[in-house]
Amino acid sequence: MQSFLKSKHCHRRDFIARVVYLFERQNHHSTIDTNDVEHHSKLADGWWDPQGPVAPLHSLNRIRVPFIRDGLIATSRNTKDEINSAKPLENIKILEIGCGAGILTEQLARIHANVVAIDPSNVLIQTAQNHLLKYPTNNELTSRIEYRTETIEEHNSKTETKYDAVVVSEVLEHVDDKESFLKSCTAPLLPGGSIFITTFNKTTLAWLGGIICAEYILNMIPRGTHDWNKFIPPAETQRLLEQCGCSTVLCNGFLFEFWRKQWVWTKHNQFSYALHAVKS
Repeated sequence: MQSFLKSKHCHRRDFIARVVYLFERQNHHSTIDTNDVEHHSKLADGWWDPQGPVAPLHSLNRIRVPFIRDGLIATSRNTKDEINSAKPLENIKILEIGCGAGILTEQLARIHANVVAIDPSNVLIQTAQNHLLKYPTNNELTSRIEYRTETIEEHNSKTETKYDAVVVSEVLEHVDDKESFLKSCTAPLLPGGSIFITTFNKTTLAWLGGIICAEYILNMIPRGTHDWNKFIPPAETQRLLEQCGCSTVLCNGFLFEFWRKQWVWTKHNQFSYALHAVKS
């Protein structure tokens, strides 16, 4: 009987907690498309498979980790000894927005950044936490990574923490209200802090390669992952960042070579671009 009452109490407590959570989320304006969140949540089981549904994200680490690392080294307050060590991002605080299941998060922590990683999908956050704890080699990372199920708007409403850097990688192309989203992304940046963005350009090449070829011909990623109408050209991204008090210091183009299944830097940005901006 006591066991039954205890079980009933737990169910009631969980139900109340869920109602409170939904109420809080409803009362925070979010720029995130819930359909996109659900779509990516369904991919959680294969997220950490390098040949799985998000294989291009695994490959992207090859260029986006050095891009973020080198950008922070160029603008950080770290000493020369720290920069030249195996811990170049020691004591650097990063907020990663839309972290998914942590593919980029863990790599940033491996070069000793302290990362708060947020995503609106509780399924993906659980997957990220499970992966972090599953392998003994990841044990040293646990003290440098904090995963949270929340949007950037919710994060800003809960904390006044400021960061040396904000990372928004392969997220902007899934956002409806980009102006409000970028304002929220840059709000927790320290003066002199950096924001790093990787996303698709809004071009015919990006439509053909990122959607038609990747989703419908080669079936590299699930159909419906991207919507060309949400892609954004770099000039527009820079303009929105300037409104947030951030000046672009670097904007590089990169391209996915389907035949080699890897990303490479390019002289043009007609497919995708990586942007680094600094807050005044």
